[in-house]
Amino acid sequence: MNRGTLPMRIAPALIVHRHDTDNRTLVTLAGEIDLNSAPLVRASLERCLYDGIRAIDVDVTAVTFCDCSGLNAFLYALLHTAAAGGSLRLVHPSPALERLVTLTGSGSLFLFLTLPDALAGSRPPPQLPPLYETAHRLTPTLPARLGGIL
Repeated sequence: MNRGTLPMRIAPALIVHRHDTDNRTLVTLAGEIDLNSAPLVRASLERCLYDGIRAIDVDVTAVTFCDCSGLNAFLYALLHTAAAGGSLRLVHPSPALERLVTLTGSGSLFLFLTLPDALAGSRPPPQLPPLYETAHRLTPTLPARLGGIL
């Protein structure tokens, strides 16, 4: 390395894995969600709707960082999923992600699940937060893409 040159920093990667079961999918995210990786989150969730999936669970257990860009991607997906008659749930959010959602006032829009609840199909569905149903009746003001879906 020459004097005066700085080592190149490689941005941490975000890994996205999707597992479909009938009309439900589990999208697992691992890594950091920021300005650079939020478009990948948004596109991944958009693709679920495009493929006809209407029940989307997003496992954020392995998300080490999420800024407002990531939150915006989740909110965008939530509104478009609701407009398509579906649901989006965040599974096992970290305390930091829960705090971000709470501080922005969007906590009542998301249904948070712990990982064991999400995997236990025989349990009754959890009680929805009061504003969750309201959010699912909202019509998004953003233009639709991909043939009217998301």
